[in-house]
Amino acid sequence: MAFYDLPKAERTKLALKIRQEIASDLEAGKLDNIKRYASDDDTYIRKNAYLALGKLYHERQSLQDKIFSVLTKLFIDKDEKIRQTAVYAFGEIGKMEAEKVLGFFEAALNDEHRSVRNAVVGSLKQMGQANPKPTIKFAKKSLRHPDPLVRQAIIHGIELRGRTHPADILPLLAELQNDPDSRVRKRLVHVLSQISYKRGCLEKVVAELKRWENKKLVERAIEEILDVHKRYKNFSAKSYEEAKEYIKSHLQRNHLGI
Repeated sequence: MAFYDLPKAERTKLALKIRQEIASDLEAGKLDNIKRYASDDDTYIRKNAYLALGKLYHERQSLQDKIFSVLTKLFIDKDEKIRQTAVYAFGEIGKMEAEKVLGFFEAALNDEHRSVRNAVVGSLKQMGQANPKPTIKFAKKSLRHPDPLVRQAIIHGIELRGRTHPADILPLLAELQNDPDSRVRKRLVHVLSQISYKRGCLEKVVAELKRWENKKLVERAIEEILDVHKRYKNFSAKSYEEAKEYIKSHLQRNHLGI
């Protein structure tokens, strides 16, 4: 039975059991339960495993070295689900100690399995909120990676930080406005739209776009930004019409596709 097929009380009991069995493995120097949960077919069982490892790391200093050693082994396991779980667990550690895990992220971005690469994206999203300075620094360093899928992943990874602090990521996005890969440019437009609709954010995004030289991309971004304001009308600080009027009045006409 899958984790979310269980009643809430049973889910709570199972999460506690996972944590207790993982702690027992760590104390005994074993990997049996850790690998069993880290490789489970149920995403939410694996999630409980990496959350447990993260909490144990932060709460029990006596286990920190053991946890880091275990994750280093899991990170090179032949099972991609185990590697994915290790990356997410490193992300939990990175919320407070980013410098310890960013080297693993750099390697994981080159993993052959998309699920492992996506785990880096998910981890960066969480770390960007809790520990933004080193996370943004890592993202900036990775913007020139030769693989466009990695550049795309990095943009995606900093999106969540941009939703509340667009000024933190807009300079990084600007560096990729002329990226030769269409997938990277498409992701760039998407992220611009996603960081534009909360209070005070459209103003920052528009001020940045005024400086961009890639006018065609700016036009695409404006279309997407307005579409988001229409689709997210219950969550946007401005209505679609207000956003449209603001863009018209603050961008030169040769930027506009509206």
